[in-house]
Amino acid sequence: MNRRMMLKSLALGAAAAAAEQIFPGVLFANTGQAAADGLTWKKAPCRFCGTGCGVLIGLAGDRAVSVKGDPACAVNKGLCCVKGYHSVMALYGSDRLKQAYVRKNGTMTPVPMKEALDLVAAKMKETIAQHGKDSVAIYGSGQWTIPDGYVASKLFKGCIGTNNVEANARLCMASAVTGFMTSFGMDEPMGCYEDIDHADVFVLWGNNMAEMHPVLFSRMLDQRMAKPHVKIIDLATRWTRTSMAADKCILFRPQSDLAIANAICHELIHRDQVNYAFIERHATFRAGKTDIGYGLEDKFAFTDEPKTIDFKQFQKLLDDYSPEKVEKTTGVPAHEIRYLASLFGDPRKKVVSFWCMGMNQHTRGTWIQNNVYNIHLLTGKISQPGNGPFSLTGQPSACGTVREVGTLTNRLPYGEVTNEKARQKAAEIWGVPVENIPAKPTYHTVEMFRALDRGDLRFMWIQVTNPMVTMPKLRRYRDGAKKEGRFVVVSDVYPTPTTDIADVILPSAMWIEREGMFGNSERRTQHWDKMVNPPGEAMSDTWQLIEVARRLGYTKQFPWSEKDHVREIWNEYRRFHTGPKHEMATYEMLRERPGVQWPCPDGVETKWRYNSRYDPAATKDKSFDFYGKPDGRAWIWFRPYEAPPEMPDSEYPFWLNTGRVVEHWHTGSMTRRIPVLHRAVPNAYAEIHPQDAKKLGIRDGDRVKLTSRRGSLVLPAQIDGRGRPPQGMVFVPFFDEGLLINELTLDAFCPISKQPDYKKCAVRVERA
Repeated sequence: MNRRMMLKSLALGAAAAAAEQIFPGVLFANTGQAAADGLTWKKAPCRFCGTGCGVLIGLAGDRAVSVKGDPACAVNKGLCCVKGYHSVMALYGSDRLKQAYVRKNGTMTPVPMKEALDLVAAKMKETIAQHGKDSVAIYGSGQWTIPDGYVASKLFKGCIGTNNVEANARLCMASAVTGFMTSFGMDEPMGCYEDIDHADVFVLWGNNMAEMHPVLFSRMLDQRMAKPHVKIIDLATRWTRTSMAADKCILFRPQSDLAIANAICHELIHRDQVNYAFIERHATFRAGKTDIGYGLEDKFAFTDEPKTIDFKQFQKLLDDYSPEKVEKTTGVPAHEIRYLASLFGDPRKKVVSFWCMGMNQHTRGTWIQNNVYNIHLLTGKISQPGNGPFSLTGQPSACGTVREVGTLTNRLPYGEVTNEKARQKAAEIWGVPVENIPAKPTYHTVEMFRALDRGDLRFMWIQVTNPMVTMPKLRRYRDGAKKEGRFVVVSDVYPTPTTDIADVILPSAMWIEREGMFGNSERRTQHWDKMVNPPGEAMSDTWQLIEVARRLGYTKQFPWSEKDHVREIWNEYRRFHTGPKHEMATYEMLRERPGVQWPCPDGVETKWRYNSRYDPAATKDKSFDFYGKPDGRAWIWFRPYEAPPEMPDSEYPFWLNTGRVVEHWHTGSMTRRIPVLHRAVPNAYAEIHPQDAKKLGIRDGDRVKLTSRRGSLVLPAQIDGRGRPPQGMVFVPFFDEGLLINELTLDAFCPISKQPDYKKCAVRVERA
């Protein structure tokens, strides 16, 4: 480092130190290296969450040495969070996987990559021959690039002929998908991040944005600083850093957000603050099945039966949701519910609702999405700048790969597998007989791992994810994967508890070591070039799949060269989405820009969907056209409050809540190898309310034992750290593979989305 660089580094360090005085306890990146001279800078999206921040990667030879926010990216405008600033360090952990391994006589043995790929293909052929095509499966990720997911879907659904394709976004975003589909007939948000610049009120539904989406939260804080009338309402089950910064924090009992949303609708009608003209033109009413179960048993099946109702029937169904009645269920005072209703009902205020895992990881996840949409539809505050419901995404391409490409058992790159026209379109583009593509879904994620346990599945390929940390009721699924007669292939960049149970480990190229695309929460597709070489024989997940596909005899369907396969895959994938409702940007446009929002007909991005003023796909003779539904009308559902399957009792008197922290990404397999992030939060802990700790004789740092009906875990207590749960709750982050909190969680799920609920089960707390 020369003198000039040193001075810049010192100045930036002083700025970071000053920031830490303003925000005590918040870790700020030392961005001195980002100002270094003599580097080559290339654009990419950040590797981590679904915000989709644009970053510039500083390259010195064949090494990535620096990161700074991309000021040209409309998402973050040059800002990054602490993970983004340190992201390139995740490439260089000392235990990086550089060669393939095969389990021989019980021991993982290094082998050439070619030998490992040969074995994977041979084992797939053998398993299909012995047990049928539905005995093999692939489990991917919302961290798959778009080419990764597209090739996986084409290989398994189009060529092999099985719908055994799932991704870990089933664990984080499936309820958002089914919420959009049931209310609007199409997936993905109708708004964009620019809504933040126009809104007067932000209601955060169980969403700790300060830690989960810190760059977006900073944009909200900027908006409030510029416009003092702006309000941030934190509607939550525990006190967090978001609560500290909000104008109001309203704590509610777990699961009771359903009742709160219904009470807001009740109050809007009672106050005569419904936009009757909007709903008369643009909405209809439905009621579905109730008492729908929790998916706790194997092979659980559920099909909803929507019934048409009218406004008066909807109003009658809300009679049990007056603020006074709901106060007893939720613990939220009636006057606070009326306050929330007044914000939504005020025609002078623009309101954005934000949510993420709090609503998605919910045994009634689809229902709570529907109920929040109901509020925005009843008031007409939707699909306009600063007015709308917005589901935030957890992973960098949970939208672009899982939701758009359709790497779920029920989806295709366009449409559902149950739709004959969708199958015909896929067969034509893929060059396979339409009969190859099964017309019925098979296993969603929880059921897929249950099938592996039962022996219905015999071969599973896991890419870009770590289910032996993330699956709920973890012990069952870990033990099931290790049973005799199961063959598990894992593609990853580091050793994890999932590679521990593998029969074959394939070393993967990471992020900027290969070309790819992600798709973020606001329908923004982001491309990056390969910038550095992967270590050893590490190979992109896309190319691993192509190599195996060719060994299986599908060279015709995968004819591309390694040099241009990403461009060719993108051009083939675009054929699924021609037309103004979902047109994707050209490859050339993506390479030029730091992200392009779809629909993008004729090269013009669509910021707000369903609004004819902004959306070319909307019918021009009416102001709003919810064209996902045949009649262009959104559905307002009645969805009741129903209790979760497991609640605290005398034996297990505490709620257990799980989640993330700002420093670590999901299971920590990357961020725990970044020294500054690992030092900041080196291990998981149990947040406990001070009064509960006092009763139990627990002090900060003491070891505590948490016990559920599924297992026990001992970990340190944290009292009044970064968060504070209410009395009767403990919170544990799940990033620590040495403290597997998911051994305690319950594998109950939303019967419609099949997404598990990680936010509530019952535990006992004791001093260890």
